[in-house]
Amino acid sequence: MRRGRTLIFVFLIIIIAAVVAFVAYRQYVATQTVAEQPQFVEVYIAGQNISQGGTIKLDLLTTIKIAPENVVAVMYTLDEQSALVGKVAKFPLDQGVVITESMVGDSSSSVTISGPQWASLIPPGMTAMSIPTSRFALSGYSINDGAHVNLNACFLFVDVDPSFQTILPNLTAALTSTGVPAEGLPVVSLGVGVAASPQGRLELDPSLQQPYYLLPSEAQRPRMVCQMMLQDVVVMKLGNFSLEPGATITTPTAATTNAEGQPVPVAPPDIITLIVTPQDSITLTYLLNIQQSTTTQTRLSMTLRNPSDQARQATEASTLQFLLSQYNIPVPAKLPYALQPALPALISTATTGDTTILTP
Repeated sequence: MRRGRTLIFVFLIIIIAAVVAFVAYRQYVATQTVAEQPQFVEVYIAGQNISQGGTIKLDLLTTIKIAPENVVAVMYTLDEQSALVGKVAKFPLDQGVVITESMVGDSSSSVTISGPQWASLIPPGMTAMSIPTSRFALSGYSINDGAHVNLNACFLFVDVDPSFQTILPNLTAALTSTGVPAEGLPVVSLGVGVAASPQGRLELDPSLQQPYYLLPSEAQRPRMVCQMMLQDVVVMKLGNFSLEPGATITTPTAATTNAEGQPVPVAPPDIITLIVTPQDSITLTYLLNIQQSTTTQTRLSMTLRNPSDQARQATEASTLQFLLSQYNIPVPAKLPYALQPALPALISTATTGDTTILTP
C-alpha cells in the first residue's frame, strides 16, 4: 500500500515537471521568435510633389519602414514629426523621396532675419545671382525652377596693339621732310590724313621680283571660342521674384486675370537666378559686363541636366581648328568650277520673334 502511494507521488512529480518544462519551453520559443523578428523604424518621405519653397505640411507627408541599420541621423523619424512639419523645401521634392535635414530649411528663422524668405533657400557658402536669358539660352524653356544646368560661354578674340590696346592693324600716317638746315638734323613733320590707311606689309612678288605693299581688305575678323564655364548649377528662380511683402518663391509675380476675369498673357521670362559659389558669381559678373558691352560680344547659354547626375566632365574648348580636326571636316578645295547662282552666306533659320543666329 505504501509502495503504491510512492509511485503515485512519483508520477505526479513527473507530470508537474513535464508541464513546467513545456510552459518554459513555449515561453523560450516565443521570446526567440520575437527577438528574431526585425524591428523597423518609420521615416518620413514626400507623399506628394513638394515645390521649392513650399511649406512642409502633414498631409503632404507619409512614412515608410526601413531597417534600423539603414536609418541615419539626417532622416526624420515618426517621433520627429514636430521638427519637420512647418519647414520649407529648399529644392523641389519628388513624391517618394526620403526627406533629410539638407532638403528643408527653417522658415521661422527667415522671418526673424531681415530679408526675403527665399534667402533661406540658399545653402550656406553659396550665393544667388541673376543673369539675362532668352528662349535659346534656356533650351527652349525646358529649364525651370530647381533645374540643374551647365553654363556655356562663347567669346570673340581679336589681336590688339599692346601699347595702344586697339584692334590691329594700326592706321598709318604720312612723314614728310621740310628741308635740311645748314647745321643740325633734318626737319620732318608728321601728318595724319582724313582717311588714314591701315598698316600693311611689304612683300616680294615671286614672278617679277618686285616689292609691293599689301593692305588688308577688311577689318580684322574675330576668332570665336566656346567652353563650358560652370557645371551642375541649381536654378533658384526663372523669371522675376514677387515684390509683395512676405511673398515666397512660389508667389506669382502678377495677377493672371484682369478686372474682367480674363486671363492675362504672361510674357516669356528674360531673367534667371542661379545658386553659385562666390567665386562663380564673380565670374558671372565679368561675363555679364562683357556681354552687355557694345564693343564685345559674348553669348551665354544653359543646358539641362539630370538632377541626380553630379558628375563633372572635362571638356575641350571649341574653336574652328577643333571643329575641323574633331569632326573630320575638310577645307573645300579651290575648284575650276562652281555652283550658279553663288551662295555668299547662310540663310537664317531663326523663327519669328527670335534673335537671328545666322545672318545672310
